[in-house]
Amino acid sequence: MQSRFRSDRQLTVRMTVTLFLLGLLYVAFVAALIVLLKSWVLVVVVAAGVLGAQYWFSDRIALYAMHGRIVEREEYPQLHGVVDRLCAVADMPKPLVAVSDLDMPNAFATGRNADHAVLCVTTGLLRRLQPDELEGVLAHELSHVAHKDVAVITVASFLGVLAGLIVRFAFYSQLFGGGRRDQNTAIVFVAVMSVSAAVYAISFVLIRALSRYRELAADRAAALLTGRPSALASALTKVTGDIGRIPTKDLRTAQAFNAFYFTPAFGAEPGISKLFSTHPSLEQRLEQLARISAELGEAATPGNAV
Repeated sequence: MQSRFRSDRQLTVRMTVTLFLLGLLYVAFVAALIVLLKSWVLVVVVAAGVLGAQYWFSDRIALYAMHGRIVEREEYPQLHGVVDRLCAVADMPKPLVAVSDLDMPNAFATGRNADHAVLCVTTGLLRRLQPDELEGVLAHELSHVAHKDVAVITVASFLGVLAGLIVRFAFYSQLFGGGRRDQNTAIVFVAVMSVSAAVYAISFVLIRALSRYRELAADRAAALLTGRPSALASALTKVTGDIGRIPTKDLRTAQAFNAFYFTPAFGAEPGISKLFSTHPSLEQRLEQLARISAELGEAATPGNAV
């Protein structure tokens, strides 16, 4: 079913190109591993298993990692009310609603499609935002589901996850292999490590390039759906500022899921890690929202721009 979120042709093209390039990389990666390890059964089984688990159980994995739980309307009536209104305006299925008992203000959407989606917010976000700001954040996350880029990012990140697992496995097997090592084993080890590292680096760059654009697309779609870009801009400024005051050591677990968050979990001094961010800068996001606000004018009302 087509939602009323403004479609984004550039996002669709970028997702298609990214998946195509990663697909080619995936085939080359699997072929290289089969040649090096001389066991196509092991490589195919492991690759298929990781892909299947990531695609089918990504929502459960994300919720578990972020201590989220599904909540019913009786427990969070206002949160459910906002999601209900946005889904009605967007003409899309309502996702499961979850809450994570974390003070870090953030939100994310996950799931393989609109019928199997989960929208999760932290208690820290609920405490900090005004109703119109919360509406903007939730519209942003729902647009990820409507544009199907949540599923694309989940599948796209599979290759990097697989390459990373292989690098770790090869490293520890070599580290604890002891006397069983010989020259041929060392050559295979170096080759597997090199191929996996190269695949991880390429997939890393492709995914982050797509991720930065999809966040701008989600901001744009949310602003047009609600008709209140300024509310989303206010939420962005508030959430980014509050996360910046949280010590980096308290954000390390959360940073693994930055690609799914409303805004990345960077501490007070993000340093060089911002160069490889999954999100555009706050300045870029606010500039875009300011342009949309000028285009809509003061007469804009929720739903009038879809």
